Amino acid sequence: MKHILRTSKPEILDLIKAWFVVSLAFTIVMVGVSFSINFIMGFLIAALTVGVGFIAHELGHKFVAQHYGCFAEFRAYNNMLLLAIIMSFVGIIFAAPGAVMIAGHIDRIRNGRISAAGPFMSLLVALIFLILLFFLPSFKVIFLYGFIINSWIALFNLIPFPPFDGRKIYKWNKAIYTVMIIIAFAFMLFQYSMR
Repeated sequence: MKHILRTSKPEILDLIKAWFVVSLAFTIVMVGVSFSINFIMGFLIAALTVGVGFIAHELGHKFVAQHYGCFAEFRAYNNMLLLAIIMSFVGIIFAAPGAVMIAGHIDRIRNGRISAAGPFMSLLVALIFLILLFFLPSFKVIFLYGFIINSWIALFNLIPFPPFDGRKIYKWNKAIYTVMIIIAFAFMLFQYSMR
């Protein structure tokens, strides 16, 4: 079976919409609202760090689900996107922009693997930002932010209670769950030595 991401126009539009709103919410929290170069730069940094991490996380779920022959497409939660913007004005990040809708034969093992793909991609993106941080120290602020936020996204999604990915991963394979949670915690602790 070829590993080709099958998509649709509604999914692409939902991904772009969610990417934009999540990036905007993080920008508002980081720099406030203004018509300034700081706001534009803040948005670009958020789109690169949070936005790329968000897309990678969701496409991770999609890729593995489609590998198993399932229908899998991202759908944005418009109410949650609106809530993310509202909460950002009081300095709170609350981002649950949507999810990959999956239909097909999914047993406990497949469900665990599909669920693990999202946090795995978040950890991978965090690691890439960490590597870039060492090789391109001139962009330390951007890469450190990318490392921190994607580590946090991974850890948040590994919460072992429904509806988080962590619950399904834990039910599938406790050893893999343990390794992933240890890596996510290690990344979160390591960030303090980088500041």
